Amino acid sequence: MLVLFETAAGYAIFKVLDEKKIQEVDSLWKEFETPEKANKIIKLKHFEKFQDTTEALAAATALVEGKMGKTLKKVLKKVVAKEAHEQLAINDAKLGGVIKDKLNLSCVHSPAVAELMRGIRNQIEGLITGLPPREISAMSLGLAHSLSRYKLKFSPDKVDTMIVQAISLLDDLDKELNNYIMRCREWYGWHFPELGKTITDNLAYCKSVRKIGDRTNVATTDLSEILPEEVEAEVKLAAEISMGTEVSEQDIGNIMHLCDQVIEITEYRSQLYDYLKNRMMAIAPNLTVMVGELVGARLIAHAGSLLNLAKHPASTVQILGAEKALFRALKTRRDTPKYGLIYHASLVGQTTAKNKGKISRMLAAKAALAIRYDALAEDATAEMGVENRAKLEVRLRHLEEKGIRRISGTGKAMAKADKYQHKSDVRVYDPSGDSTLPSGSKKRKFEEVEAEAEAEEATPVEVKAKKPKKEPAAEEPETEAAEEPPKKKKKKKEKKQEAEEEMVEVKEEEDATVSQAAETTEKKKKKKKKVKEEEED
Repeated sequence: MLVLFETAAGYAIFKVLDEKKIQEVDSLWKEFETPEKANKIIKLKHFEKFQDTTEALAAATALVEGKMGKTLKKVLKKVVAKEAHEQLAINDAKLGGVIKDKLNLSCVHSPAVAELMRGIRNQIEGLITGLPPREISAMSLGLAHSLSRYKLKFSPDKVDTMIVQAISLLDDLDKELNNYIMRCREWYGWHFPELGKTITDNLAYCKSVRKIGDRTNVATTDLSEILPEEVEAEVKLAAEISMGTEVSEQDIGNIMHLCDQVIEITEYRSQLYDYLKNRMMAIAPNLTVMVGELVGARLIAHAGSLLNLAKHPASTVQILGAEKALFRALKTRRDTPKYGLIYHASLVGQTTAKNKGKISRMLAAKAALAIRYDALAEDATAEMGVENRAKLEVRLRHLEEKGIRRISGTGKAMAKADKYQHKSDVRVYDPSGDSTLPSGSKKRKFEEVEAEAEAEEATPVEVKAKKPKKEPAAEEPETEAAEEPPKKKKKKKEKKQEAEEEMVEVKEEEDATVSQAAETTEKKKKKKKKVKEEEED
């Protein structure tokens, strides 16, 4: 039986000398009390030393993930494959399955093997010759540090993790600053409410409160370093007629301490923004030119790293940050969002609402190229980003001016458009709709009658040939058809007569009302005359 043992220095393969003693699991630890006893049980057959820490880290990570590395495969082919009839004792059952599939070697993993590995680990310095203990401990420490960095996903070369942390901290600082400033304005507003309306800038407000303290000190305080002259005059005037309440010195002290915190955090935020700006220009210069420092850093933070962001297609970059809206739209079968975090880029912000979708799509396509160039190029410069941004600005200008170019042809000639002719739909007022009475037949004009008479004279009279008499059965439908027009004419005449009768009735009613009104007026006049005559008598 052969034993595969992994160390920080390399791979060791031992040959088991006495397999019977290995089966005794409970008493196996006694055989490894001293190096001499251990050498009687097992013997070193081959040792493959790692060349450097990078190779050791690659082998260790492969073992952690249950995979077979290149170095291990080489060792197994070189040593174990010659003695294929013997079993190979390993510490990881998952690795044993991989070795069996790829190299067709029988692997063993049992409690006895685990106890054997524990014994070898205790006497490793005596079993492996040619390696001093100090070297083994140094290699173990270096491998431990490298492996822990790998597990924590931290690498000194992978500096985009600093961008992720910086943009997250910047967002947290903005939230905290907002809360602190609101609290400061509300707190000091009880004492001097007019100051908050006069000074709109938050940092200037906190500095002014820090310098003033009690509002009675405004007259003697010089605020020229913080505020303009006009604002300073307004503050001093407002302090004389302030409606605020009186507060104690202890309250003013707490408010001033809060102002100190706001001023410190604001200064640190500006320092952090400068750091983020420089870091973004160093790591992703093309992306920074395309979308800006903050938007680029948020895209990297959302994807996890610059390399992960480079794997995303342009369509994903376009809606990155709007996943919730996307899945809601897909679920409800509505329009999907056109932009996510990229909406805050300056190019998208300066376009009209109509063209935001087009510009965000084009910007995402160019940004995806810039991200891949930044992530995978060795010496990345911002030249490509500047060129692509200039192209996008030209395209944006054409969209704003509605200069649609032809796809075919030279590409430079403008598309021809027909001359626009305005057609006004002016409607003429029809006064016939005003009358509620049925309109009678209109008389034709004399000129039209003469024109029709002349036309009839000009047309020659055609002589119709007599038709042969048909059977009476065939004549019946003709007579019925001939009888229909007179019926229609009768109906029209009846309608006209009814309309005329209604007109006559209306006129009679009007005449009756007029006569009644005349009679009443005459009666009143007679009564007045009688009253006058009686008064004269």
